[in-house]
Amino acid sequence: MTLLYCSQGHENPSNHRFCLFCGEALTPPLQNQEGLLGGRYRVLRQLGQGGFGRTYLAEDTNRFQEYCVLKEFDPQVHGTEALSKAEELFQREAGILYRLEHPQIPRFREIFRASVNGGRLFLVQDYVDGDTYLTLLRQRQQQGTCFSEEEVKQLIYHLLPVLAYIHSLGVVHRDISPDNLICRRSDRLPILIDFGGVKRMAATVISQTPGAVMPAQPTLLGKIGYAPTEQMSSGEAYPHSDLYALAMTALVLLTGREPQDLLGADRRQWHSMVRLSPKFTNILERMLSPYPEQRYPTATAVLEAFGAEAVIAAEGALLSTPTPELTSTQTLAVSPATTPAPAGARRSKGGLRLVGISLLLTGLAAGGWLVGDRYLKARTPEPSPTVPAQSEQNNIPPEPEFSAAEKARKEALIQQRQRLGIEESFLVALVNDTFYAKNAIGRPLTREPKDEAYRKEWDEIAQDYLTRLEKISKDARSRLGRYTNADLEKRRNAVNQINVSSRTLNDLTDAQFAYLMPEQPKQGKLSAPMMQVWQAIATEQLTQLKAGKNLARLNFSSGANSQQVEGDLQPGQGKVYLAALEKDQTVQLNLQAKDQSTRLSFYPPTSERSPLLEDTQATEWSGKLQDSGLYEIVVIPNSNQVVDFSLKLEAEAISPPSPTPTTTIPPVEESP
Repeated sequence: MTLLYCSQGHENPSNHRFCLFCGEALTPPLQNQEGLLGGRYRVLRQLGQGGFGRTYLAEDTNRFQEYCVLKEFDPQVHGTEALSKAEELFQREAGILYRLEHPQIPRFREIFRASVNGGRLFLVQDYVDGDTYLTLLRQRQQQGTCFSEEEVKQLIYHLLPVLAYIHSLGVVHRDISPDNLICRRSDRLPILIDFGGVKRMAATVISQTPGAVMPAQPTLLGKIGYAPTEQMSSGEAYPHSDLYALAMTALVLLTGREPQDLLGADRRQWHSMVRLSPKFTNILERMLSPYPEQRYPTATAVLEAFGAEAVIAAEGALLSTPTPELTSTQTLAVSPATTPAPAGARRSKGGLRLVGISLLLTGLAAGGWLVGDRYLKARTPEPSPTVPAQSEQNNIPPEPEFSAAEKARKEALIQQRQRLGIEESFLVALVNDTFYAKNAIGRPLTREPKDEAYRKEWDEIAQDYLTRLEKISKDARSRLGRYTNADLEKRRNAVNQINVSSRTLNDLTDAQFAYLMPEQPKQGKLSAPMMQVWQAIATEQLTQLKAGKNLARLNFSSGANSQQVEGDLQPGQGKVYLAALEKDQTVQLNLQAKDQSTRLSFYPPTSERSPLLEDTQATEWSGKLQDSGLYEIVVIPNSNQVVDFSLKLEAEAISPPSPTPTTTIPPVEESP
């Protein structure tokens, strides 16, 4: 089924006009019968969906139906003046992308506005024929394999010159991952797509445009698990941030596992999943250091660590790549940051294409390696007239330093998180959700002094959540960020084995969740950070049910028609009672506790029947039963204090009890 997404990324059925979660108006995807966009582009199909709009495959009718990619930009602005301002800012920021001319980066063509869906901005890029590395990995996994060490090393060798090139221009990709790398079919070289800078310019437009609708939380410039923690928390990215993401991408391709499964508390969990050469292992470990100052500072440094083999592979890949034609287009293009080549001009193999590798070779020559010196003499190009061959970090400002107090505070958070065994990517996502809901600043935090108070608040939220999560068992807590729909099904099957329904388990889970996270609603997709907490609690509650800690059986004594139990409820901890009852029995259930301090549920043996009581403050129920079997009575606290209670069940015309459950449940002694 086709899904529609709002600007916040909420999933909605295709027949809905408004978002089910936030109420935002939804717009349907473009269809190829809607005519030409910008007077020349014919939409063929939708390729993807992001927080700022959709991506389409299109034909350029001005270039003999050549394929291209249209990226829709919908900044949620209102009015002609606001849209005009958005376009102006978008064109200004797009100049960064216009400067990127490399055979392993899709060429940026233009941006234009089309009068569809109330007016949309579109960014046009070259189409790359090939499969993403994520697709290739999934294909291999179906055959029981992943990428080999040699294949992954070749991928890194071929990407380092690309990173050296963009970093030399002061550009950081920000979003390297297997689905943002395409293996081009024509030459099998990796192509770097979907620069995070596009998201950054979109965020800039939203924050600076009058009438723009500000998202509660700014779009993350990077993927959880792939981007380093400081990038996800502050939004600041540097060359070493891309190198971190590249190393994580390598491990995902080598193991077939998600980033959250690879590090663990000691950041070495992946060692048990794949055997690599010592040299490659050491390089990946340094690229993945949690401390930015300990990572390789540049792509050149990584290549130096690999040695001559990497230099030869990278140089050979660039020299064998055909240079694309650069032709003029018939629509208005973005004003470039530098003077572009004349229409129809071809760049020489010794020009701009080799800037990245020349930087790497220069670094190796300085190290005194023979292969570096040999290639410098034979291959070093003259500097390009449009992009000087400068240091990779010339245009990238140094990272501002935190104060000693802030460093100590953040170090304490790291130590507490590691002690609890919680993945850093999960904690960052969890805290971001809460922080940006409270502070609608419309941008990521920076390391600048102006954000010092915000950073302190962020750290305080993190500290608070770590304290709360410590109350969840270690086993359940260790999988935060990795629970899936499959875990939901496993819990359902497991709880049914002990004659308890999933709705009873949900009642117990909701009670503990409300106690630990009283200000947080239980909503959103199961993959959302707060719903991951809910899943961890559900896992813990299932363990307690199986151990009989919060589950008991109400057995009627011989000749008796009632049973009464007394006890207390700890904050967030409910209790479940099972009773074997017969069809057509008249039953009366009564709960005595302090006013409004409990919630009561009474479930029939089958989920096809509606609950007799469900999570209600009512304290009694009476009536005739429609089914025979084990009925569930759930009592949960509605208070942060210990609650004393008394529960009485009366049943007329009691028949012999049904067979006992497969799992032994401790009987409850009848109160005197």
